[in-house]
Amino acid sequence: MTLSNFIPSIWVNEVQRNLEKYLVYAQVGIVNRNYEGEITGAGDTVKINGIGPVTVHKYKKNTDLPDPETLTDAQKTLPIDQQDDFNFQVDDIDAMQTKPKVMAAAMLEASYALKDGVDQYIASLYTDASAANLIGSDATPKVPNNVENDAQNCYNLLVDSAVKLTKSRVPIEGRFVIVPPEYYGLLLKEKRFIDYSKAGTTAGLRNGEVGMAAGFQVLQSHNVPCTTAGDGAQSKFKILFGTSRAITFANQIAKIEPYRMEKRFADAVKGLNVYGAKVARPEALGVLTCNV
Repeated sequence: MTLSNFIPSIWVNEVQRNLEKYLVYAQVGIVNRNYEGEITGAGDTVKINGIGPVTVHKYKKNTDLPDPETLTDAQKTLPIDQQDDFNFQVDDIDAMQTKPKVMAAAMLEASYALKDGVDQYIASLYTDASAANLIGSDATPKVPNNVENDAQNCYNLLVDSAVKLTKSRVPIEGRFVIVPPEYYGLLLKEKRFIDYSKAGTTAGLRNGEVGMAAGFQVLQSHNVPCTTAGDGAQSKFKILFGTSRAITFANQIAKIEPYRMEKRFADAVKGLNVYGAKVARPEALGVLTCNV
C-alpha cells in the first residue's frame, strides 16, 4: 500500500472499529459513552450534566403542597487527559501485492495495543467505587474457593457483590463483573456451572463460558488491577463490578497520518488516540478484593 492509496479517514474508522471490538473495560455495557461526540481533541473538558435529588413529600388530602423546590445542578467534568500513540513502518522490499495485507495486520495490532492502554486506565478507576460497595481489603482479602456452601466460595462472593449493589439501590439490569483468568477458572470448576443437577438449566456454562452468574454478566481480563507480593506473584486482585451507569467514557482516534521515511525506502504511519473516563455514579460501582 503506497501513501497515495492511503486514505486517513478510512483507516481512522478501521482502527476505531477494531479498538471497540477488543475492549473489555471500555466496551458498551460496562461504561457509558453518552458524551463521546463532544470530544474535539486532547485537553478537552466535557461537561456531564445532571440534576440533584428531588424531594418527595407525603401527600395530605385537602392540604396545600409545599413550595416548589429549586433544582440543583449536579454537573461534573470529564477531562480528556489520556493520550496514546503508535508509529510503524512498512519497508518497500515487501512485495507490493502484500503491502495492503501487512498494513491491515499492523493496524489490527495497533488497535489491540491501544485497547490495553484504555482498559488499564479504566480498570484503575476502581479506587473511586463507593465505600459501601467494597468486599475484602488489602489487609483482609477474600480467598475464593470451590468449597460448597463456604462463605468464600467463588459463586457466593459474587452473590455478596450483588447484594451490595442492591442495597445501594442499583438496578439489576445490566450488571457486570470483570474477573482475572484465575477467578474465571474457579467459576468454570464450580458445580453450579458444570453439573446439570446443580445448575438447573441447559443454557450456557458447558463449554468454557461462564456467561451469567448471580445476576452478573461475567467477563475476564488480564488487566484486572492487582498488587504484587514480595516474591513477584500476583495477589489482591481488584475485581470491579457494577453497571454502565457508573463510569462515563469518551474516546477518539484523533489522528492517523501516513508519511514517507526520510532515511529509508519505507512507508510509515503514526496515530494518536485521546480519551478520558470518570466515575460519575460511585454508588453503581463496587470492588471485590481477593487472592486467587
